[in-house]
Amino acid sequence: MANITAKDVANLRAKTGIGMMECKKALVEANGDVEEAIKILRKRGELKAEAKAATRIAADGIVDILKDGDVTAIIEVNTETDFVAKNASFQEFVKNLLKTIIANKPADVDALLASEYVEGGVTVDAKLKEMIFVIGEKISIRRFAVVTGIASTYIHGTGSIGVIVTFDADAAIAGTDEFAAFAKNIALQVGAYPTPYLNRESVPASVIEEEKSILMAQIAADPANAKKPAQIIEKMVIGRINKFYDNNCLLDMSYVKDDELKVGKYVEKTAKELGGNITVTGFYRFEKGEGIQKREENFADEIAKLTNNQ
Repeated sequence: MANITAKDVANLRAKTGIGMMECKKALVEANGDVEEAIKILRKRGELKAEAKAATRIAADGIVDILKDGDVTAIIEVNTETDFVAKNASFQEFVKNLLKTIIANKPADVDALLASEYVEGGVTVDAKLKEMIFVIGEKISIRRFAVVTGIASTYIHGTGSIGVIVTFDADAAIAGTDEFAAFAKNIALQVGAYPTPYLNRESVPASVIEEEKSILMAQIAADPANAKKPAQIIEKMVIGRINKFYDNNCLLDMSYVKDDELKVGKYVEKTAKELGGNITVTGFYRFEKGEGIQKREENFADEIAKLTNNQ
C-alpha cells in the first residue's frame, strides 16, 4: 500500500477542488496514483450527479452573458439554492461555459454537453458532474443562445435576468457612443417588460386567430353588445387586437423612458438623429428559474423529521 501524505492529498485537492477526505479516500483506493485518483473522483461525481438529477429541483442559479468581438452568448445555469449561485467557483464555471459556447457554437444543450470544456481537457458533461460532486447540489444547464453581429446586452442584478438584443445598423453609426446608449436602452426595455414577440409580423397567425375567437366570445357574452351592428363589433375586435400588439410586441410597446413614444418610433427617431438606418432584428430574454416548478418546503415538517430521527 502506498504511503499517502498530507501533501499528496493537498495536491489532489488543488487539482480537483474536491474535499480533503474524498481526495484521501480516492488516493488510497488508487494506491497513490494521482491520475487514477482523479478518475475515481470523477466517477463518484457522475454517480452523485445522477442521484441528484433524479431527486432534486434546480430552480435558482444565474443568467450570464459574454461578448467576444462580434459574437455574444447568453446562458442560464440552474442550481438548487441562491447560495451556490453566488459561489465564485460556480460563477467561473458558468463563464467558462460561455467561452466554450463561443468557441464551439453548439446547436443545443446536448451538443454543448458533448463539447470539450474550455479548460481541463474534459467534456462539458464531465465537468458539470464534477461541479455537482464538488458543490453538493444539483446543477443543470438549461438553455443558451449565441449570436453574431451588432448586439447590446443587459444583466439585471447578479444574474436574475439577462438580455441580448440584436441590430442591423449602418457601420458609420454602429460604433458611436450615441448608438451604444440607444442600444442599451432597448436592452433595458426588454429586461423590464417581458414580451414574446419582436413586432406584429412575428406573431403567428394562429395566435391572432385564437385571440380573435376569445374576443368574439367575450363580446357575445356581454348583453350590452347584443344589438350592435357587425361593423361595430369588427371595430371592437380590431381595437382589442391592437391592444394585444401593444402588450406583446416589443416595437409596439410604450418606451420605458417616454410612455408617449412607442419603441418602434424611438428606433426611427434615433436613426434619424444619427443619420443612418437602424433595425432591431431580434432579442433573447432569459429569467432564471422561469417556468420551473419550485419545491415548496414545509419547515415545520422538516424539523419534526430531524427531531424524530435523533
